[in-house]
Amino acid sequence: MSNDTAESETAAPSAGGVQSVDRAVSVLEILARSGEAGVTDVAAELDVHKSTAFRLLGALEARGLVEQSGERGKYRLGFGIVRLAGAVTGRLDITQQGRPVCERLAEEIGETVNIAVLQEHYAVNLCQVRGPGAVGTHNWVGQLTPLHATSSGKILLAHLPEQERAAVLGAAGLRRLTPHTLTSRSRLEKNLAEALERGYAVTLEELETGLHAMAAPIRGHHGEVVAALSASGPAYRFTEERIHELAPVLLKGAQDISRRMGHLG
Repeated sequence: MSNDTAESETAAPSAGGVQSVDRAVSVLEILARSGEAGVTDVAAELDVHKSTAFRLLGALEARGLVEQSGERGKYRLGFGIVRLAGAVTGRLDITQQGRPVCERLAEEIGETVNIAVLQEHYAVNLCQVRGPGAVGTHNWVGQLTPLHATSSGKILLAHLPEQERAAVLGAAGLRRLTPHTLTSRSRLEKNLAEALERGYAVTLEELETGLHAMAAPIRGHHGEVVAALSASGPAYRFTEERIHELAPVLLKGAQDISRRMGHLG
């Protein structure tokens, strides 16, 4: 057997798997667009044999992602889609409800404003609005940032139950990113306790040299912390003193987003 043949045989299952995933997603898109469709319709749109379309629909039906409608042979999206969508709708709502507030705060504070949520042992940024005085063009949206070295991460950590916080920090580690990063567990815990007491967290050149930030908690309907609202800027302008002066503005913004999320407190 030649090397070329061996390589193609090794690669085939992987390529086939990717093709199947692509076709399955296409089936969901077809049903979302048309409302319902039969095996023949799906096969025609995908340009595959009816038996292939039938197998795809059967696999999706087994997972509850599609279901047969009352009319024989027709399929429509199933309630399994709702289950999957439910995993992200809360975060999408935070972005939708928070953006107008972020835009207002970016103007008022003059720096970059972000909304971040906890994802495993990172803070991931969902929304960013740059203020009129913002320096640089870094886009934090979609970025996974370390919890112990960011203001968003700190405020999210501070509101976790002690056992859960220990587990998250154990998985994440306390890597030194600048000379100012808190890499001692006891120092970080003290810093988090201070953040809880005053209602907002602060980082001073702990993620990047020359970058300061502060963050406040955004609460959901039941009062649980669901996200962090942060403002960040250059250390020479967004000084520690200015951060504390502007903290009430950020806290008010976080409360406004919390109310938009249904929090009545």
